[in-house]
Amino acid sequence: MATLYLTEPRSLVKKDGDTLMVHIPADEERGTEKRKVRVPLMKVTQVVVCGDATLTSPALAALLAQQADVCFCSYYGRFQGRLAPPLGKNSLIRLAQHRAHNDPARAFALAQTFVRGKLANMRTTLLRANRKRDDLAIARAAESIKGVLDQVDEMDPGQIVAPPDPSQPQADSDIGTLLGLEGAGTAFYFGVFGRLLKGAWHFERRTKRPPRDPVNALLSFGYVLLMNQVASAVSIVGLDPYVGFLHSSQFGKPALALDVMEPFRPLVVDSVVLTLLNNRMLSADDFEDELGAWRLGEDGRRTFLSKFEERLDTSIRHPVFGYQATYRRSLELEVRLVAKWLTDEIRQFKPFMVR
Repeated sequence: MATLYLTEPRSLVKKDGDTLMVHIPADEERGTEKRKVRVPLMKVTQVVVCGDATLTSPALAALLAQQADVCFCSYYGRFQGRLAPPLGKNSLIRLAQHRAHNDPARAFALAQTFVRGKLANMRTTLLRANRKRDDLAIARAAESIKGVLDQVDEMDPGQIVAPPDPSQPQADSDIGTLLGLEGAGTAFYFGVFGRLLKGAWHFERRTKRPPRDPVNALLSFGYVLLMNQVASAVSIVGLDPYVGFLHSSQFGKPALALDVMEPFRPLVVDSVVLTLLNNRMLSADDFEDELGAWRLGEDGRRTFLSKFEERLDTSIRHPVFGYQATYRRSLELEVRLVAKWLTDEIRQFKPFMVR
């Protein structure tokens, strides 16, 4: 099972029996002729449209019928929206999700777990990368993240109570403190991220809108792809992707997907970025600079998508279940664990953390 990425300009996707037929027009600038690519429908779990590709109504209906969603992104990979199948029929887990969202202690406990997982995996990423480098700055950053993790663990969700007046949520200060710690740990991580890069690649700090250098362009593109994967898993399990715990629930914001993806950011996206750049699989020519906003070009996107899919299909020993599972499967398992915690089927939810 895999994701179908549509990156060819003006391509058309039609349903042909049990397959999707991708019609790709000729491109005089690139010197390519028109061609057709046949994709078995049963192998597609998600379609990501980058640019102006078109899917016919029968193709869309067939995808939705097998619970595959379609994510639409701009030409440069910015998320625009999703066409998703109906939510799962188990409304009880969504009721439990909403009850937890409205319970300050439970909501904080889940948000705290997501932050713990993210910071722990960031620290592990730095420690792994520093085994051969023996860089003092990286070692100090890892130790600083450990200090932030200790502060996160010291926060007690049991001390958080619902405010007497719902219009004056006192618990906001606790979430604010947690977000501050998450931001501090992330700042330590990205403060030395550039030291993990080889060659002439330059990275000073994380910039999002717009990305101010090629490295930030890769990170932003990868995080959008990862969010799409998690949002699909959330829909499959039947939870509400727009009701989150760490990220605020706002109109059109897939808050729960953003929550669940936090521990996977360094393990999936950051790993892909480091691999591509340090192994010289991308060069400066693969990027475009438009008034200070850096974007990944067409050929570079294909290279990134290939490595991203390869990373998702990498098998690891699942830290909770103990058996081999791909990162793609682990994303869905993480959402299912969240659902089981929300419905009190398990007493403790442990975030996905590697050593």
